[in-house]
Amino acid sequence: MQQKFIDEAQLALGVRFPRNLVARLRRLNGGEVTIDGQTWWFHPVWDKSDKKRLTRTSNDIVRETLTARTWPGFPSAAVAIARGLGAERLVLLPEEDDPNQLGEEVFYWDPENLESIASSVMDLWVKTDDGEDRE
Repeated sequence: MQQKFIDEAQLALGVRFPRNLVARLRRLNGGEVTIDGQTWWFHPVWDKSDKKRLTRTSNDIVRETLTARTWPGFPSAAVAIARGLGAERLVLLPEEDDPNQLGEEVFYWDPENLESIASSVMDLWVKTDDGEDRE
């Protein structure tokens, strides 16, 4: 993944992604993991480099986040990084001392809950059911 597309996504959302999310996006733009029997599909960064990538990344992090922000109860400053089968999302929230910087901590959100599930995006692979990265 080209850094310029990550930079464009950050600009569109008005935030800076945590370094572990940037590293993951550069290595694997999208993909899935299974945690405690739940499959999560990570939102990619929109990649306009060719027609094939453009199509594969149409459910990008900017579009998915802006859509989720219209839902009742979705935190207005959250960035949706992954989706489950329904409305549930994995999200990042801004740091308390810098609202333009997303924190590393990953939260599970559904219309009734917001709870921390990992201290970092990278920790999600430690929690996978079989320990394998499926990207």
